[in-house]
Amino acid sequence: MDSPRIPLVVGVTGHIALREADVPALRRAVAAELSRLKESCLNSRITMLTALAAGADLLCADVARELDIPVCAALPMEPAEYRKDFSEVDATRFDAHCKSAAWVDVAPAIERAPEKPRRSDAYRRASVYVAANCHVLLALWDGGAPDANRCGTAAAVEIALRGAYSPERGSVARKGPCPLVIHIFTPRSEESGRAAGEVRRLGDEAALRDMLERTEDFNRLSGADPGGGTLLSQEACAGDATLGNMCALYGVADGLSVRFAGIYRRVLALLAAASTLLAFAFLLYDEVDAIWMILLCGGMLGMALLCRGYAVRSDCHRRYIEYRALAEWLRVQAYLRYAGSRLRVTELLTWTQSQETAWIASAVRAASIGPEARQQHDVRACWVDEQRDYHASAIGRTSQGLRRSDRVVRVALVFSASLYVLAVLFEVAFGGLTPRPLARPLDVDLCRTILKVALGTLSTATVFISNYYGKQSLPRKLSDHGKMAKFYAMMSNALAEHGQSEALLEQLAREELIENGNWLSYQRDNAPDISL
Repeated sequence: MDSPRIPLVVGVTGHIALREADVPALRRAVAAELSRLKESCLNSRITMLTALAAGADLLCADVARELDIPVCAALPMEPAEYRKDFSEVDATRFDAHCKSAAWVDVAPAIERAPEKPRRSDAYRRASVYVAANCHVLLALWDGGAPDANRCGTAAAVEIALRGAYSPERGSVARKGPCPLVIHIFTPRSEESGRAAGEVRRLGDEAALRDMLERTEDFNRLSGADPGGGTLLSQEACAGDATLGNMCALYGVADGLSVRFAGIYRRVLALLAAASTLLAFAFLLYDEVDAIWMILLCGGMLGMALLCRGYAVRSDCHRRYIEYRALAEWLRVQAYLRYAGSRLRVTELLTWTQSQETAWIASAVRAASIGPEARQQHDVRACWVDEQRDYHASAIGRTSQGLRRSDRVVRVALVFSASLYVLAVLFEVAFGGLTPRPLARPLDVDLCRTILKVALGTLSTATVFISNYYGKQSLPRKLSDHGKMAKFYAMMSNALAEHGQSEALLEQLAREELIENGNWLSYQRDNAPDISL
């Protein structure tokens, strides 16, 4: 069985009336762009998201089928009603694509519904859904302005590039990353002066490359089968492929985060050990004239550089924190879906979160596409109570780690202070601080050198150990676990008293996302470096 992977979603928008003479050029342009994406993202599954409208949408779906790219159909209305808008030939093509599609459903509404809905509003709803949920939007378009109903191709491009729609919740401004628009010129008249099939790219292509590289990296690593946690049983996800996919992706992200967290902590420990031994070797070289110790200094410095290089090559710190964020956001989205809510994680993120982790927001959005949830389940036990118990348990583990770090640092400080007192007494007794020493040991200089080396090494070790534990942010983690344990206990009581309302689900999701954003914020500053 293939490992779960984040899909690379290619949306489609375009004119319904295509000139017959332009069709071959348009097909070649679409095929070339899809092939280029497949070649650049060998570990990712490309999925086409389309409303299957006549003209451009059906043309792109035909090309996708030829290239073995699965098609997801987000229709403006029920298929039987929608079919009335097609010619007989196009209706046959529409039926064929519906039959072979990965899924077919009416596009879920993610925009505020107008007070007096019109048929054109259904088309706009599908355009908004496609444009807001893809990494790349293929626009077979003449470049003209949006029409009066704002439901055509130009409106879809505007939605993709500027987020020009009013989400059901939150502000009009789109928080998440905007997809790249691949504009394939599709003329409507002979006066255009340009050939059909000419391609230009609109939007931030560099940002898209970064998103695709991060997504491709995750999908490549997903085959390692790291054995992460589980959210819901197969029985709970039965009949809901989108929910099952999100839960499977959560397990992969959780396992990869744990794996790279282990690498990250080992690198920190090795850097602390190498730094302490480097200080010890240098003191021996300097104070005892142990010339060969300069070789050990070089060895420890080399070890520190190798550790740092391994940390950079493995990218363990970034992968650890970003895959943890991906797992947490997927978990929130999966439980919202399981609860039957239409809330979208990407609309609840803060602006900072959506910008700092654009590829994660796109990944969650891509993993969430699919028919609307058909059932509602109580999430108090599986989500709220489970998280309350997790944070309560984490308080104990983090407290234990904090006590251990305090104990280690305290012992090192006590030894350093004791050696300092011993050095002072030595100098008082044997002539360093008094004109008449009490006695003369066999070798004052040797004893003084031993004290210098011991005191310098212990002091350095104290600093490095403190920095090692400081990188783990244990006091901050303990505080966060305490606050979240109280929050989930409060939410459990609120759900029991008031029931599972959308308002409570939104508060639950928003607070969890904010807490994860705070964790990401301070963890970003804890990358392993030589200064440790």
